[in-house]
Amino acid sequence: MATTTDAPTRPELAVLTACCAPAQAAVADGNAQALADMFKALADPARVKIMAMLLNAEEVCACDISGGIGKSAATASHHLKILKDAGLATSEKRGTWVYYRAVPQRLNALVEALALSQ
Repeated sequence: MATTTDAPTRPELAVLTACCAPAQAAVADGNAQALADMFKALADPARVKIMAMLLNAEEVCACDISGGIGKSAATASHHLKILKDAGLATSEKRGTWVYYRAVPQRLNALVEALALSQ
């Protein structure tokens, strides 16, 4: 039985062309990193819960946060540090208690930076 070694022919690949003008990034490189750091800080359910607590109150004592998110005080403290490092929360120590506040301007910056220009 004879076999052929010729490769099967295939149709020529169509040249791809852009369907529209290239999109421009609406976020500058430096701002993109800052925004990514904020999103990273919010990329945990416990931290989202904490932010909701902080945004819905003028301030929240650290002693109330752990119970509010169902985590230990040490775990809540870890999450609060991440939120503070990202600039999404601030704290103030009064005596033995630490009170936390949201920084809504930072969240507004997320919205404004990602909003489409009109």
